[in-house]
Amino acid sequence: MQRRSLLSAGAAALALPLAAYTERSAQAATPLKELRLDYATYSPSSLVLRRFGWLEESFKKEGTDVKWVFSAGSNRALEYLNAGSIDIGSSAGLAALLSKANGNPIRTPYVFSRPEWTALVVRKDSPIQSVKELKGKKVAATKGTDPYLFLLRSLQVAGLKRNDVEIVALQHADGRTALEQGRVDAWAGLDPLMAASELDAGSRLIYRNVAFNTYGFLNVREEFLAQRAAETRRVLAGYERARQWILANTTEAAKILSEEAKVSLQVALLQLKLRTDLSNPQPSQEHIAALQGAAPLLLSEGLVRPGTALNKVVTDLVDTQFARSVTGAPAAASPA
Repeated sequence: MQRRSLLSAGAAALALPLAAYTERSAQAATPLKELRLDYATYSPSSLVLRRFGWLEESFKKEGTDVKWVFSAGSNRALEYLNAGSIDIGSSAGLAALLSKANGNPIRTPYVFSRPEWTALVVRKDSPIQSVKELKGKKVAATKGTDPYLFLLRSLQVAGLKRNDVEIVALQHADGRTALEQGRVDAWAGLDPLMAASELDAGSRLIYRNVAFNTYGFLNVREEFLAQRAAETRRVLAGYERARQWILANTTEAAKILSEEAKVSLQVALLQLKLRTDLSNPQPSQEHIAALQGAAPLLLSEGLVRPGTALNKVVTDLVDTQFARSVTGAPAAASPA
């Protein structure tokens, strides 16, 4: 009977040992005092969820306080997770893989978007037309984020190396300012700041590659996921509610984004309607394959320890089972 009960309770959590997801531990039986998660302008679902207070409503009965922390970029969200200052945080997929490979104890049970949120940007009056012309130039980028990794991959495609450009480490908003003020020659941009620079300052995108934009990952600290599986599922249910609401109310969602990011409605609509795909929240083999395809960059650029088994890190990171009961996705076949 015990084995049958465990199998029933854990069918949606096969990516981790069943015991890791048990919700009958003494700690899990105690109401959660505080739920800590981030919100970010690159994750519109988080903005909607925070604006409407759906998680506060969901956890009110237990007396759980919901604490929101702003993430200015994937690097910040991953730092907060690694430090244990938040339980759930949003980042780009390749940035999450890099952080996981370097010891951050996280798992990804949910995909909040499939975006095209980064590209290489120059000023409207710049003579630069291609990635090759960035050789010897200053390029602003936020280390540990998708735009930074996008820049490295773009340089490789153009036959350049990291040392062929001077990478100026700036947070995303500061990178935009540096570009528009002429202190750098190019910027690895991030929406909605990138869209705002395009529409408001006339900045140009000189290189786009949607395949180099990795997915928006909702990451959970492994300890929290193991000890608070029920609470995690409720958070994912909240994200699902926000995702469905955005799909049905895109213009209203864009208004929320414009207010939170302090950008025009036109900019927010560009990000949401043309550069954000919310159709597939369920982590799957598609996401694993995309990360495994991009992983060699982390080794070749010396961003992880030599010999790191990145394919295994990917499968340890991407949880393809946990959220199925929330997203309504069919159960995936168990590995042979």
